[in-house]
Amino acid sequence: MRFLNKTALVTGGLGGIGLACARQLASEGASLVLADLVADRAEAISDELRSLGATTVLFARCDVSSEADVVAACDVATNQTGRFDVLVNVAGMMIYKPIEDLTGDDWHKLLGVNLIGAALFTREAFRRMSSGGAVVNVSSIHTVQTSPLVAPYAAAKAALGSLTRSTSIEGVAKGIRANAVLPGAIDTPMLWASPNLKSGAEKLEAADVGQPENVAKAVAFLASDDATFITGASLNVDGGRLAKL
Repeated sequence: MRFLNKTALVTGGLGGIGLACARQLASEGASLVLADLVADRAEAISDELRSLGATTVLFARCDVSSEADVVAACDVATNQTGRFDVLVNVAGMMIYKPIEDLTGDDWHKLLGVNLIGAALFTREAFRRMSSGGAVVNVSSIHTVQTSPLVAPYAAAKAALGSLTRSTSIEGVAKGIRANAVLPGAIDTPMLWASPNLKSGAEKLEAADVGQPENVAKAVAFLASDDATFITGASLNVDGGRLAKL
């Protein structure tokens, strides 16, 4: 119960890796705020998370690239639970286009969701968290090794790694830690939507594919007091795939 009497805000919390993180934190006693754009499963998921052990489960409809939505989501945490202890930035999106076909709108949209949203939530965390708070950014091994057709996503995730390091540096004086996890191929709809996989240009062995729960356990560790002397770190959660590439 590492998160008993703590409030965690998870972006993209209603699906994929975000939901897995919410389930893990719930099982360890956290109060949860789930920030997500799609609300159709919010009630059922809230019931499930309470059954796992979450003290409180709240939902904030949020476009993470919208500054107003980000502030409103953080207000839910601080106003309704009275605290804000853990931020997990998971919300992300991909599009698949060659560089010569990418528009300015494509770049702005991808950077808005995958980078600017995390930056805005981090700003609010700095303004609201007490000493002992933790930020965990869910980045990607695309930070280090990428593939064709995903330039904006890879660029945003690389920048998220830099934001994590800056957050860790500026967080020291506030007693706030910041770390990142770099998932590899994780069994989510985003993975299987890849045209690189569908075309055979990129191949995956069964051993290369992890589960969202693998990432969630790493996130929970970095967010917990078990990692009090870890900040500014990036942890690969890829089953060793990056080591082979």
